[in-house]
Parts: sequence; structure tokens; C-alpha cells
Amino acid sequence: MREALGAFCTGVVVVTAVGDEPLGFTCQTFASLSLQPPLVSFSVARTSRSWPRIREVGVFAVNVLAHDHQHISSQFAQSGVDKYRGVSWESAPLGSPVLEGVPAWVECVLWRELDGGDHTIVLGEVTSVGHDVARHPLLFFRGAYAETSWRTQ
Repeated sequence: MREALGAFCTGVVVVTAVGDEPLGFTCQTFASLSLQPPLVSFSVARTSRSWPRIREVGVFAVNVLAHDHQHISSQFAQSGVDKYRGVSWESAPLGSPVLEGVPAWVECVLWRELDGGDHTIVLGEVTSVGHDVARHPLLFFRGAYAETSWRTQ
């Protein structure tokens, strides 16, 4: 199943929040869900140590990583490290970290959680957004980072 579904190219995001300290984790299951109300979704492993701490905060940002952010993706995917080491960020309106150079971000309040087997499906209600049309996203395909040629029509 992993190999078959790996044929579906995804973007890569980092979900961030600030509790007692800045928090975050890498995720590739992010999706836009609804415009009315404005909702996004992502799935997080039930074994995550970061998500329960972000859930307690109740407010988070989803940062769409740029094509040159592979190091940020790898850093935020690790446990037991300073995930923000060398990473610049600013606060979104409700205080969530927006990572420098991302092509897009959304800040959300936790709307709902659903059972997703060995994952939790998180629904966030979008409260603010930002984007940079000059930046291109980081992609993940068949277990590795991928690039594509960009053309505008």
C-alpha cells in the first residue's frame, strides 16, 4: 500500500504552534477541506509527541514548505532536537510561527479531531492566511523529495 500510494505526489508542510516553547512537526497529508466554513485538514500519527502539545494550545499554523526547504522538513520530522535551530519565523495574528520563506501559510483554531486508524485526522478552521506567489512548493514523491519544472500559462 505504501508503494502504491507513494505514486501520489504531495506537498510538505510544517504544523507549528507556541506553547511553553515553539512546537512543530512535518506533515504531508495537508489538504484544503471547505470554503464555508474555511477548513483545512491534516493527519498526524497517534504516536506523535508534538501533536498533543499543539492540541493543548488550540491554535496552530500550517506552513507550506518551499522547494529549497528540504532541511526544514527533515529537521521538523525529528524527535528530541531543537526543531527551530537556524529557522527564522514571525508570529501570525494569533501567535503561531510562520516560517520564513514559505510559499503559503494558514493559521487555524482547532475545529475537530476524527479517528483515522493509526492517525488522528485534524480539522482546523482558518483564521488568517498569507502567500508568496514567487515561491514554489516542496514536493514528496515515491519516498523522496521531488522537483518539477514550473510553467505559468
